[in-house]
Amino acid sequence: MTTNDAGSAPKPPAKDPWDLPDVSGLTVGVLGGTGPQGRGLAYRFARAGQKVVIGSRAADRAEAAAAELGHGVEGADNAECARRSDIVIVAVPWDGHAKTLESLREELAGKLVVDCVNPLGFDKKGAYALKPEEGSAAEQAAALLPGSRVTAAFHHLSAVLLQDETIEEIDTDVLVLGEARADTDTVQALAGRIPGMRGIFAGRLRNAHQVESLVANLISVNRRYKAHAGLRTTDV
Repeated sequence: MTTNDAGSAPKPPAKDPWDLPDVSGLTVGVLGGTGPQGRGLAYRFARAGQKVVIGSRAADRAEAAAAELGHGVEGADNAECARRSDIVIVAVPWDGHAKTLESLREELAGKLVVDCVNPLGFDKKGAYALKPEEGSAAEQAAALLPGSRVTAAFHHLSAVLLQDETIEEIDTDVLVLGEARADTDTVQALAGRIPGMRGIFAGRLRNAHQVESLVANLISVNRRYKAHAGLRTTDV
């Protein structure tokens, strides 16, 4: 007698990893949206038709940056940016990472948070990876934001390419890490809103350190070859 003969329900088919949700109606907030990476991401998402709010410690600075970006981008202070957004990308400098998130714990509660911060140091030999006490910037974010759903993504993107208005497509993959498939699927779908990009699931947050650290290697690649290198995952 087979399992089905015994009356058990058949096992549902595995979910297609490319069956991603529609995120076009979500508002994307970018903390650190006046810096190069934040501005670049805000510009690309807004250009793709996403509603975008950029945040800064000073609302007037965010509003000025938003006006320069156009495409309907709005500016606000960090707290207001977090409150108004469905998905919040953290693109602040590493040295202000913990303090910024601690100050926004209430506003970020219940939000999907995407950490793209790379803890790096620099010396005469170039860039090198730092390892936070929690293991990674993303894990630090998760520890500081127990009421939020923290993921990690958008680490390996060139701010120069993101902000270049003459570039129509950015040929790169975005590694996405997180604890819940629904959350990583959402971030993958968001990455796919930018022409040329794909979001690729790359594991849980405990694997975020090596993803963040790889930026130090890309900086070395870019300096040697005068490039703006990204990543592509083969056979996926």
